[in-house]
Amino acid sequence: MAPHGLDAALDRVAGIVGSQHVVVDPDVTRPYRVDWTGRFHGTTPAVIRPGNVEELAEVVRVCADARVAIVPQGGNTGLVGGGVPLEGELVLSTRRLSALGEVDELAGQVTAGAGVTISTLHERARAAGLEYPVDLAARDSATVGGTIATNAGGLHVIRWGGTRAQLRGIEAVLADGSVVRHLAGLPKDNTGLDLAGLLCGSEGTLGVVTAARLALVPHLPERVVALAGFEDLRAAVAAVARVRRGLSCLDAAEVFFAEGLSLVCEVEGLREPFRRSWPVYVLLEASDHEDPTERMSWVLAAAGVTGDVAVGTDARTRAELWAYRERHTSAINTLGPPHKLDLSLPLPMLPDFVARLPGVVARHAPGARTWLFGHIGDGNLHVNITGTAPDDEEVDGIIFRMVASCGGSISAEHGIGTAKKRWLHLNRSAAEVRAFRSIKRALDPRGVLNPNVLLPPD
Repeated sequence: MAPHGLDAALDRVAGIVGSQHVVVDPDVTRPYRVDWTGRFHGTTPAVIRPGNVEELAEVVRVCADARVAIVPQGGNTGLVGGGVPLEGELVLSTRRLSALGEVDELAGQVTAGAGVTISTLHERARAAGLEYPVDLAARDSATVGGTIATNAGGLHVIRWGGTRAQLRGIEAVLADGSVVRHLAGLPKDNTGLDLAGLLCGSEGTLGVVTAARLALVPHLPERVVALAGFEDLRAAVAAVARVRRGLSCLDAAEVFFAEGLSLVCEVEGLREPFRRSWPVYVLLEASDHEDPTERMSWVLAAAGVTGDVAVGTDARTRAELWAYRERHTSAINTLGPPHKLDLSLPLPMLPDFVARLPGVVARHAPGARTWLFGHIGDGNLHVNITGTAPDDEEVDGIIFRMVASCGGSISAEHGIGTAKKRWLHLNRSAAEVRAFRSIKRALDPRGVLNPNVLLPPD
């Protein structure tokens, strides 16, 4: 639209949210224009920061009338450019929507604004003797709204499921500025379509999530962490499957490899966990009302785990073992901005894929190094490549075709965004994409909400 039309829209928006919440200074808007990996850079006329759902609805209505495109943004912790204004859109920040209700201890639920961080939600739940089961490394920045938009998974999917599994209700603003609100959280409510489920994972293309009713789970005070070494990934995958069958209180199952562990220890100043190096490492965590340490030990033995095992039963030793896994990202980033991909594979295909991938990448980019870690319980692999450009789309295509040929997904946790939309056809049929488009056109006929993500061009 013409610049004067944008100026008029921004004047109206300033009257709604206050001029101090229409941010145009490039120095102040920079964090909203660049993703945290540094790969995606955009431009925006302004960042809009509404303080409640009524203001946000009015802002969306003004933008829809003026046909001004909006990128909703929470904590901006994604990896695929889904929350960055790559085509000059307005940024609609939900961070000020930070109201957090009291925990409903009878229902085991809480209502949280879209701007509430996951770590804040954890604190509120724990104060009531409960837990919010979705956890991820970006917990201090990632927000409720952003994790719903991408259906974030994280560390505990194997026990509790991802974000969609915790949704009991939603409040959102649709593209015409209307508000849908269904926050009762009733366990049985068979009154039509599941709008919460539809909006979850839609990446802000169908509506802007402003609040959600979320399920909480019991706080399980007794916890144990075990780190085990394996000779190869196939043995590790088989052992984890046996552990899952034998240990119902298993919360997390993580995997990383010798090269990554060596880098973490070097960069972070950590000691190697064992006297010898193992090709593959698996970290397991279990929690229950009673100490699960003995059960963990018994199940590991029954699963045929014969390599080195370190066990952490108190908070300090558990954190020390987790550090070997969680500090992979920061250690890899010291080598320069990595090319990052987030994939999932069927577990039977995971060992062969991991064995082939570094060689495939090296043939494309001689000198490049591939660093792998992830959630072995659900087949989610985090791929980091150093020594090639962070925006190397050719390597994307090579890897995504490998994933699709194995029956895997090109996006396990962060959505499609801008980075992966050209490859959506590898996982979704033409009929599915047409259905996506039909839903988008029905709910956002003017194409105002995050129009440049998820769906490839017609």
